[in-house]
Amino acid sequence: MLLQNWPSPPHFPIRFHPSGSFKSRGIGNLLLHYFLNHPKPHLIHFYCSSGGNAGLACVTAAKTLGRPATVVVPLSTKPLMIAKVRNAGASELIQVGKTWAEADTYLREELLKKDEGGVYVPPFDHNEIWEGNSTLAQEVADQMRGMEEEQPDAMVCSVGGGGLLCGILLGLQRQQWSKSCEVLALETEGADSLNAALRKGQLVTLPGITSIATSLGATRVAQKAFDLARSHSVKSAVLSDAEAAMGCWRLADDERIMVEAACGINGE
Repeated sequence: MLLQNWPSPPHFPIRFHPSGSFKSRGIGNLLLHYFLNHPKPHLIHFYCSSGGNAGLACVTAAKTLGRPATVVVPLSTKPLMIAKVRNAGASELIQVGKTWAEADTYLREELLKKDEGGVYVPPFDHNEIWEGNSTLAQEVADQMRGMEEEQPDAMVCSVGGGGLLCGILLGLQRQQWSKSCEVLALETEGADSLNAALRKGQLVTLPGITSIATSLGATRVAQKAFDLARSHSVKSAVLSDAEAAMGCWRLADDERIMVEAACGINGE
């Protein structure tokens, strides 16, 4: 049966990032900013604390710039992610601490202070990271231009420390979509620092990360993410690990894309 006369659905190209996650947008933009503005860029050694994906993005971008990168991850980071970071070319990978916050403290106090050429790369809390992530909104605008509906009704994103959320909200501001495009921020139970903060009306530090979505493992969301979420009336929702796992299965079955639990919550 020929389907040539059937109406074709709109085609949106899938963008694969160099490191395999959106982190390449923000982290890559941050490293480029440092590299272009540093007085001695040839001496830079990047240091990134991460649950996994930010570290992988850091190593990937650093290798492109021809600079070394050291990554510190918590003990909860999965062996597969550790292997990915090492295989990407990390000059050193260290596992320490129960949470990202503890790994970050170790990096800043035990490593960064001892290296004059060391440059700190946070996984989510920096303006250049938000700027890089904001390009998502511009890409959506480019892809929807000329369609019957030229802007989305809603955007959905996972939240760990809030770097992606900040980028999306800033991007929506530039597109003048802030009032017309709803944003749904999703977290898993046991990694829900934004939801806890919004319910309490102030930043909250979780006692630990118990979710399987360890790359969402920020015990405290960024101040900027909290402020933007409140000012934009972002809708926050918390799903179970089981629902995140089911979202992974749905994306694999429907789109033939394998994702981790931190992304799977968007598919449920």
